[in-house]
Amino acid sequence: MATSKEQPSIIETKDVFVGDKKAPVILMEFGDYESEECAKVNEVIKKILEEHKGIVKFNFRHFPLTKVHQRSQKAAEAAISAAQDGKFWEMHNALFANRRNLGTTTLKLHAKDAGINRKEMLEELMNGTYGQNVHEDIAYGKKLGVTEIPTFFINGVKYTGKNTYENLSKEIIAASKKAKTHKKGK
Repeated sequence: MATSKEQPSIIETKDVFVGDKKAPVILMEFGDYESEECAKVNEVIKKILEEHKGIVKFNFRHFPLTKVHQRSQKAAEAAISAAQDGKFWEMHNALFANRRNLGTTTLKLHAKDAGINRKEMLEELMNGTYGQNVHEDIAYGKKLGVTEIPTFFINGVKYTGKNTYENLSKEIIAASKKAKTHKKGK
């Protein structure tokens, strides 16, 4: 009797963070790799992670607006594929840097630039291997009330201010103080 190969578990975006694992603040963004605004805010996030080391960790969730950005779905799938190699953030930044050039075969080139050399990646993109994972992010975003991108949550609370370094930084510091106060109060 033939035994079926066990499917390796997929590393999902909900489990991919950058920043200190023990950071008291979780900054989560719902975004789209073809969005100009998301690309701009990605630079803000990089600065926040640099300036608030130990305070914040960041999680990016996919919310492709496919009616406007036809290639954003496959780009999101490529990022999840990259996560399987531990290269999510490298691919994430490569996708934003090349947001006007996200065709399926071009995604493979961006993956190579991000340090991913898996031959299966193009096949995964063609077969929609990670499409369901992207749809799970979208469903989660909708459940949280996401209607536009970028949308941020700071420790689970929807952020409604302007997406500037100053404003996000101020909210992260406030959330950090609140988390420390809450921890002491236990």
